[in-house]
Order: sequence, then structure tokens, then C-alpha cells
Amino acid sequence: MVGERIKELRKKKGYSISELAKYAGVSKSYLSYIERNVQKNPSLQFLSKLAKTLGTTIEYLLGQDSEELDEEWIDLIKKAIDNGVDKAEFQKYLEFVKFKKWEEKQRNPLE
Repeated sequence: MVGERIKELRKKKGYSISELAKYAGVSKSYLSYIERNVQKNPSLQFLSKLAKTLGTTIEYLLGQDSEELDEEWIDLIKKAIDNGVDKAEFQKYLEFVKFKKWEEKQRNPLE
């Protein structure tokens, strides 16, 4: 699905695979693998570069409805990606936030 959306947008923009890879600063061969569904799990950094170049969002490329996220959340996610935060690091952060909320609830059970 991701590859199909990328290919569709690339063709609408009139880009060849080589051109899109060059403009986005990604590997031409890896982009080709994604489009042909040989590789099906691109990184957020890769998707971010393509989304920016194609004038779309990561959510669209992933086939998700971006209406659930407002622009502020989308900007925060993009900033995290731009700063090199990967999925595993983001998951660790979420677990930390859950722990801190739980810890606060233990200290103040009446709130």
C-alpha cells in the first residue's frame, strides 16, 4: 500500500524514480524496492523525506486518515523525525510518560 501511494503521487508529479530519489535525498534502489513492495517497512525518516518532496503527509503514505491528528500533533511528529527519533525511541518515551502518570497517581490517589 505504501509503495502504491508513493508511485501514484510520483507519477502525478511527473517524476521518474531517479528524479524523486534525487529530490528527496533517498536511495533510488531502495525507493524502487518500496514501490514494488519488495521492501514493505520504510523508516519514518525515509517516509518524511518522500512526503515532503511529494507534498503530502506520512499519514497519507501509510494509508491512515490524518483527520484524527491536528496540525500541531503532525508538526510535533515531524520535528521528532527530523531530530532522528526512531520508532523504538518513541515507544520508550510513551512508556516513560505512562510510568510518570502512574507514579503521579500513586502519590495523589484522590486526584
